[in-house]
Amino acid sequence: MQPLIIEAALNGATPKSRNPNTPITPAELASEALAAMEAGAAIVHTHIERMDVTGDAAVDRYMAAYAPVLAARPDAILWGTVATGPDVEARFGHYRGLARAGVRMGAFDPGSVNLGTHGPDGLPSASILYATTYRDIAWLADLHEAEKLGPAIAIYEPGWLRTALAYEQAGRLPAGTFVKLYFGGRYNFLDGKRSNVTFGLPPTEKALDAYLEMLEGSTLPWAVAAIGDCVVDTGLARLAIERGGHVRVGLEDFGGERRPGNLELIAEVVALAKEAGRPIATPEQAAKILGLPR
Repeated sequence: MQPLIIEAALNGATPKSRNPNTPITPAELASEALAAMEAGAAIVHTHIERMDVTGDAAVDRYMAAYAPVLAARPDAILWGTVATGPDVEARFGHYRGLARAGVRMGAFDPGSVNLGTHGPDGLPSASILYATTYRDIAWLADLHEAEKLGPAIAIYEPGWLRTALAYEQAGRLPAGTFVKLYFGGRYNFLDGKRSNVTFGLPPTEKALDAYLEMLEGSTLPWAVAAIGDCVVDTGLARLAIERGGHVRVGLEDFGGERRPGNLELIAEVVALAKEAGRPIATPEQAAKILGLPR
């Protein structure tokens, strides 16, 4: 079985008030990224403090963290998140500058979803509309192809995977694609409190089986992630390791009663891989597995 790719999502929207271990500043992120790679992460994903920062300003803020990482580890596979904005250029345009500064992956979101949780009355309540139209998706495919960025494809709902597979079958997916199957967990991803999220399949074996049935005949590498939960405690990490998939872990996604650090979460996945006799991928090995174009 090929080496296990671990992607570490270091911070996301998780504030220090919820978990003091969350890295926020560029210096904290650079230090944590290097430590995460030493601990076993082949890919590192981060957010900047404000998602409404776009264009060159976003590039500068990301590179304040990424430049020292790339100087120390030229093999590093890094990628940042989307921005908020009125159109696809505002949301994703900063990936051009990041690509030209040495970043090798970018977000490729093939769908739309209400990112929300249950309110006190048990009904879906406040949410974030995360929208990417089919026209936007075609634009993203062109961007990633032109800039030689490996698409980091989030799968929040099954329909997103249908779209990604349609692009694969049409020969339109850029090289280096990595599919992340996002399962919706038991904790509010915004405030960390116990409250089921309203999106995604549940983090169960049956749900994973459904996605793997959809992936039959596809050559795309895939990973599991538990949004608002623990990918290890749910059993998803072990299942992915045993079935040839990969694992995303980190404080962006984690939900639970404890307050771990990123290195602790990575170590838990590494331990599972060792139990299963599966080696941990280095960034160089991950780049080959994904087929990153540079």
